[in-house]
Amino acid sequence: MLRVVSWNINGIRSPLQAEEPNSCTTMAMARVLDKLDADILCLQETKVTRDALTEPLAIIEGYNSYFSFSRNRSGYSGVATFCKDGATPVAAEEGLSGLLAPQNGDVGCYGNMDEFSQEELRALDNEGRALLTQHKIRTWDGKEKILTIINVYCPHADPGRPERLTFKMRFYRLLQIRAEALLAAGSHVIILGDLNTAHRPIDHWDAVNLECFEEDPGRKWMDGLLSKLDCQGGSNVGAFIDTYRCFHPKQERAFTCWSTITGARRLNYGSRIDYVLGDRTLVIDTFQDSFLLPEVMGSDHCPVGAVLNVSSVPAKQCPPLCTRFLPEFSGTQLKILHFLVHPKQEPVSKQSVLQLSNQTQGQMRQNKAHVRSIRPRPSRAGSGKGQKKLINYFQPSSSRLQASTNLELPNLRALVTPKIPEDKVMGKGVEGQAKDAEAKDEKELRTSFWKSVLGGPLPMPLCGGHGEPCVMRTVKKAGPNQGRHFYMCSRPRGPSTDPSSRCNFFLWSRPN
Repeated sequence: MLRVVSWNINGIRSPLQAEEPNSCTTMAMARVLDKLDADILCLQETKVTRDALTEPLAIIEGYNSYFSFSRNRSGYSGVATFCKDGATPVAAEEGLSGLLAPQNGDVGCYGNMDEFSQEELRALDNEGRALLTQHKIRTWDGKEKILTIINVYCPHADPGRPERLTFKMRFYRLLQIRAEALLAAGSHVIILGDLNTAHRPIDHWDAVNLECFEEDPGRKWMDGLLSKLDCQGGSNVGAFIDTYRCFHPKQERAFTCWSTITGARRLNYGSRIDYVLGDRTLVIDTFQDSFLLPEVMGSDHCPVGAVLNVSSVPAKQCPPLCTRFLPEFSGTQLKILHFLVHPKQEPVSKQSVLQLSNQTQGQMRQNKAHVRSIRPRPSRAGSGKGQKKLINYFQPSSSRLQASTNLELPNLRALVTPKIPEDKVMGKGVEGQAKDAEAKDEKELRTSFWKSVLGGPLPMPLCGGHGEPCVMRTVKKAGPNQGRHFYMCSRPRGPSTDPSSRCNFFLWSRPN
C-alpha cells in the first residue's frame, strides 16, 4: 500500500508548535510525520525561504525532503514534499514550466507552452507554488510503472485585486498543460494540494447565497479537468477524478478549510478546497480510499489523503533537488559509521582482527597499571578530610605568608547581612504602624485620583441575540471605515439555522 497525504500547514512551524509548543525541533517534525503516517507527505504554504530553512525542519531521519521557495517575498507561499526512504523518488523538480529545473534529475515532459511568454512562466513559478516528484511503483500484478505527484498551492483570487484572478487562471492553465503532457508520456499523475476552489455546492457551506456560483472561472476550469464519473466507470469529460467524491459522492459538510478569525471550525462552517486528484486509470485500478482528517489541528486547513494498492520501488539515491544536498546542509547528516570506517576500506582479515584484539587488551592492562600508580594530590587548604569552610579558601599558603607578611585577609563578616531581631520582624512599634497607615492612605488617594482622570475600559456591550459580551474587531478593508473598531457577537460563525452560531449584532465603537 502507498499512502499519500496533503496538508496546507499555514506556516511550517504551525503544526510543530501544536506538537511541541516551546520549540521547533527535529523531534517535533518527526512526530508530525509519524502522526500522519504518510509514505509521501505534501505540504503547502510553508512560508519559508531558503535562507530561513533550518536543518531540523528539512532533514528528518528516515525521510528525504524537497522544497520550493518563493523568490518574490519572504514568509510567503512555498511547498514541500517529504518522502519516506522506502518511497524515494527517481526525479524531482521545482515549478511547472521547467525554467527552474536543474541540469539533471528533473522530471521533464512540459507540453506545448507557446501561449506563455518566458516572463510569464517565470512569474508563475517564482512564487514557489509547485513541486513534482516522480516515483517508480509496482502494481498488484507485478508491473512497474511511473507515478508523478504534483504538489500544488494554487493562487487565491483576491476580489480587490483583479490581476490575481488572471494570475490564478493562468496558473491553472499551466498546471493542466503539464499534467496532461506527463499523462501523454506514459506516466500516471496525481495532482494534490490546495487548489483554492470549492468545486461543487456540496463543497461550500454557503453556496446557495453566492451569486453565480457555477459561473466562477475556477469552478469552470475544474469542470473541464475532472471526469463526471464514479469509481465504477462511466462517461467522462476530463482526464482526472476527484478521489474524495469518487468514494464519498454524497458526503455533506466534508470541509477542509475554515476561517480562524470567525472560529468557524468549531461549528464546521467551511469549504473543501484541498484535493487529491488522480488520473482515471490510476484511480479506478489502484485507489483503495480517499479521506479527510479534520481532527488533526495546527492549521486553518486539515490534511487530506488517499491510499493506493501499489508498492513503491525506491530509487537507489535521492535526486539532486533533495534538501540534504544543499550546500548549507551537505555533509552534516553523515552516519557515525562514516567516521569510523572509510567507505572504500578493504575487508579486514581474521588474523588482523586477532592482532588488533591482542593489542587492545595489552593497552588496557597498561592503562590500569598507570591508574593504580596515580596518588591523589594533597589539598592546598589543609590535610584534613571532609568539606572545607569558605574562609579556608581566602587564607594564603604558608609560603605566601612568609613572602607577604603584610597581607590582610578580607573581612567576611562585613559581607554578611546582619540578622534582624525577631521582635522587630514580628511586630512594629506604634510609630512604625502609623507611618505604614499614612503611606497606605496616600497610595489609595493617588490611585483614586488617576482613575478619576483616566477612567477605565468601557464594559463590552451585550449582543442582541444571546445577551453575551461582544468582541471588538477592526475594519481592515480599504475604504472610508478602514481602521475603525466595531463590536460583534463573540460566538463562532455558523449556519443561520443553528442557534449556537453567531448572531447579527453589530455596533460601531465610536462615531466616525
